[in-house]
Amino acid sequence: MSVINLTKNTFNKEVLDTDKTVLIDFWAAWCGPCKMLTPVIHELSEKVPDDYKIAKVNVDEERELAAKFGVTSIPTIIVIKDGKIVNQAVGYRPLNDLKKLLGL
Repeated sequence: MSVINLTKNTFNKEVLDTDKTVLIDFWAAWCGPCKMLTPVIHELSEKVPDDYKIAKVNVDEERELAAKFGVTSIPTIIVIKDGKIVNQAVGYRPLNDLKKLLGL
């Protein structure tokens, strides 16, 4: 499965209008821990079952989405299921921690 790049225009379709659990990585190109997390996010996307989605939001390009979720530090990981936040974490996390956030 590939990682989805979310925008305010695709957010509802990809996150709210799906029956899948979605992990969203809020990141920026200038953020060191975000750069460390990127390969882990891509590895996770290859290992999750089909009833999950992995997505990224560039906070510099999508300020409205970042504000909507109160993102003040990056990377911020938010897990959404049935339109509700079910888990979140701030900072770099290894693969096993991301799996735990998803309940895997």
